[in-house]
Amino acid sequence: MTDTLTLERTYPTSAERIWTLWTTAEGIPAWWAPDGFEVHVDEIDVRIGGGLVYTMTATGPEQIAFMNSAGMPLSTQSRKTFTEVEPIRRLAYTSHIDFVPGHEAYDHLTVVDIAPITGGVQVTMTIEPMHDEEWTQRIVAGRANELDNLGKVVAAE
Repeated sequence: MTDTLTLERTYPTSAERIWTLWTTAEGIPAWWAPDGFEVHVDEIDVRIGGGLVYTMTATGPEQIAFMNSAGMPLSTQSRKTFTEVEPIRRLAYTSHIDFVPGHEAYDHLTVVDIAPITGGVQVTMTIEPMHDEEWTQRIVAGRANELDNLGKVVAAE
């Protein structure tokens, strides 16, 4: 991928546990949503060409105010299509970006690499930029928050 952004985190757990949190209807809602949002997994089929369909709902006052001011609904159904599935090592998916007011829909690629290291696992998330700098910064902040939330779930176990 060219012109990509990379986020990395290290967690004191196994690659298997990270994989389970990232690929199951039980694991995803525990950490996927940015702060102030909740996620419900509607469908999941972890195979190349399979997908993840989930509904994200703004629940925090600041997030509700932002969604309202941007003319966006409080709940949005999102779709991802898996493009690479290497259990416990790598997961890649395109997100269908169809929720940006006034912008044509497009697909956005994310690649997640999971590597065991001494004392835990390193997760590297590589993402494409979005259609402009403002939305790119939003997705970077959102994905960083999600990775931090994943760390909180792992720490609580």
